[in-house]
Amino acid sequence: MWQRQRRGAESPHDRCLLVSAGGLLRNIMSEGDSSGDAIHGKPSAIGRFFTQIGQIYQSFLDKSTPYGIMRWIVTFVFGAVYMIRVYILQGWYIVTYALGIYHLNLFIAFLSPKVDPSLMEDSDDGPALPTKQNEEFRPFIRRLPEFKFWHSATKGIIVAMVCTFFDAFNVPVFWPILVMYFIMLFCITMKRQIKHMIKYRYLPFTHGKRTYKGKEDSTKAFAS
Repeated sequence: MWQRQRRGAESPHDRCLLVSAGGLLRNIMSEGDSSGDAIHGKPSAIGRFFTQIGQIYQSFLDKSTPYGIMRWIVTFVFGAVYMIRVYILQGWYIVTYALGIYHLNLFIAFLSPKVDPSLMEDSDDGPALPTKQNEEFRPFIRRLPEFKFWHSATKGIIVAMVCTFFDAFNVPVFWPILVMYFIMLFCITMKRQIKHMIKYRYLPFTHGKRTYKGKEDSTKAFAS
């Protein structure tokens, strides 16, 4: 009987302790969850920031696609500013040489067809090779499209410009040797490319190609 009364007397106190302990645990867990959400929320905010920057940059590229002449004018201006800076600083010749080699590779890829005709001589699939003297390899699809060529060339100039602000890239070198070596490499590469163009009779440019009139033009000519 005494033990029952003791248990009955202690049970409300125990319940209060349990309730307070449970509330304390809930508070600690809620604080931990809120801090965890804050920690996990920072990378997501950073990710959203870079995603927005990428979207803005991509929209700028999409809007500049039809303005080919203006894009190349801006690129040539950047290149002129870079050359003036190198001339004034009298350094960073190895960076300029690397930029020239990079642009040469881009230019060769721009002039080359996406499908090499020499690899299609023994195959029956794909576009046919020319069979007459006045024919050319058609359709001509560039290995490097014009827009990607411009984008890569502009990025190369900007990266080279950034390198001129760091002395670690200013490697001492005798620049006339680099100039002569680049001229020789340019002549050899372009000679090989021109021979390839003559052998397989394709033109990488639209200027000078034959134009064919459609049905509307032919009917107008007969009507006149």
